[in-house]
Amino acid sequence: MTNPVTVDAAAREALRLIGPDPENWVPPRDGIDHTVAIIGGGQTGTTFAFALRRAGIGGVSVIEAAPDERSTGVWLTRARMEKLRTPKNLPGPELGIPGLSFQSWYEARHGREAYAALTTIPRIDWANYLIWYKDFLGIPVRYGVRVKRIEPAKGLFRLHLESEGRAWVETARKVLLANGVGGNGGPFIPPVLTDNLPRALYAHTADAIDFAAVEGKSVAVLGAAASAFDAAATALEAGAAEVHLFARRAEIASVPINRVRGYPGAYDNYPALPDSIRWRQALRFLRAGSTPPPDAVRRVVRFDNFHLHLAAPWTAARQEDGRIVATAAGEDFVFDFAIAGTGYFVDPAARPELADAAGRILRWRDRYTPPPDERHEGLGAHPYLGLGHEYLEKEPGTAPYLKDIHVYNPGGFVSFGLPIGDVPSFRRDIPSVVARISRDLFLADLDAHERRITSTIAAEFDASLYASAIWRGARAAAE
Repeated sequence: MTNPVTVDAAAREALRLIGPDPENWVPPRDGIDHTVAIIGGGQTGTTFAFALRRAGIGGVSVIEAAPDERSTGVWLTRARMEKLRTPKNLPGPELGIPGLSFQSWYEARHGREAYAALTTIPRIDWANYLIWYKDFLGIPVRYGVRVKRIEPAKGLFRLHLESEGRAWVETARKVLLANGVGGNGGPFIPPVLTDNLPRALYAHTADAIDFAAVEGKSVAVLGAAASAFDAAATALEAGAAEVHLFARRAEIASVPINRVRGYPGAYDNYPALPDSIRWRQALRFLRAGSTPPPDAVRRVVRFDNFHLHLAAPWTAARQEDGRIVATAAGEDFVFDFAIAGTGYFVDPAARPELADAAGRILRWRDRYTPPPDERHEGLGAHPYLGLGHEYLEKEPGTAPYLKDIHVYNPGGFVSFGLPIGDVPSFRRDIPSVVARISRDLFLADLDAHERRITSTIAAEFDASLYASAIWRGARAAAE
């Protein structure tokens, strides 16, 4: 059995070298339970908890709806890829501390040669690393607690919480939405499914799908991005009789548009770009399409019972004798089950917990009017975020509390140019969000901090320490 003390020696040494966490400098306030409430206990929420701790910000609570650590986030639930799609050495939750990196963790358990042999990170290893990260750093996560409402009150938020049938209210000064791909909207399911079929006959890739139940069945997958190919592969590996994947485009998107602006100049300064450029970049990404990685495509095409339909969106669907009859490209098909790998939409108004604030949030459609040939309703619904990933007011002065809700999920895509919440966004954006939270908290209690930084402090020594060395002049020296 591996000795965790020995295996984690590099991580322990890294923490020793950076020194102890700063003391909490945020003054307590009456009636406040939490300085910062982080909604979401996955890779983003736990990384923020550590980053805030290192910034000397105490009173942080991580709230997670999932019942336990292995149900949190996507890696052991709805993520069905075999390997991550990001480079193995991309900066991540370690926040610049090598001893806390995936590489250090993996090499300690499997050796340097094993890490060198990896092309990309296996999904299960990444999930286990994140659990280790949370446990090693002692980050408490409150599992099984769901946020039902974020109610703005005078100078705070009332968080309406629920767990195991019990409801209660806690208060916080800041809220950080680290709640994943649907955190500012939800899964998009095409109307051809929702309007025509009972829910039992279809699922979204965000759902907990019982793939064992599709053994021997005929399965349709709608969509052609990574999640669609992953779902198709999982169904085939579970013994589906056949899987048909239907793509709207005439060919599978294969150009990774975002990669061209991954160099430091564009990456680091992207939030400072004019609105018109950020809009066009987001639109370019959508028009090019989300590319499945080559390994996801290879994973399905090795099956003879996998069938790919191009330029074939579903135009009709109905239930007949407990099965699905669908029409695509002028041809009818019969399936036992359908899976929508059709991504997510962004619209804060779709989130019940944001009902009090949604109508006051500034959206891109409120801030920027694109030329007629660049209009896009979905992009316009994205929140127009400030540099600290905070919501801004649609009408200045009507909802000042919005600056205290920070968004770290894909709702920030148009503003920041990345799928916010994925590892590529960590290096640039987590420090900027923590810096803004720190600044806001400091200035909000400026009177207390001014008293503190101008308070009397005892001298470390008196004149006797240097009295013997005082020059008394040449005459005094001759006497």
